[in-house]
Amino acid sequence: MSRLVTIFSVLLMITTVALASVAATLGQGDQDDNTLHVVLPRDAIPAISKPEFEPASRVGRDMADNELVIGVVGEREQRAYSTWQLDRHEIVNDTFEGRPIAVTW
Repeated sequence: MSRLVTIFSVLLMITTVALASVAATLGQGDQDDNTLHVVLPRDAIPAISKPEFEPASRVGRDMADNELVIGVVGEREQRAYSTWQLDRHEIVNDTFEGRPIAVTW
């Protein structure tokens, strides 16, 4: 019985040390998570400010059938903004039916 108690005590100490080590490591990571890492400087990705559009009949040659777009539909106009283009610019400043809009991705 005393041998079993000794084994249990050793296992308990090992587990306590391991848990303390994990807790210290997690605490260290929390401090690092609060650090702001600048990857790109401000305004490093230019917006599209004067977008150009083509009729749907011409676009079929340049776009895949399954290409994702962001669609804007109004009373008089319809537009499709290519997410492939937005991957590189992230924002389009446009005028739609006489009102300024921003399309973001």
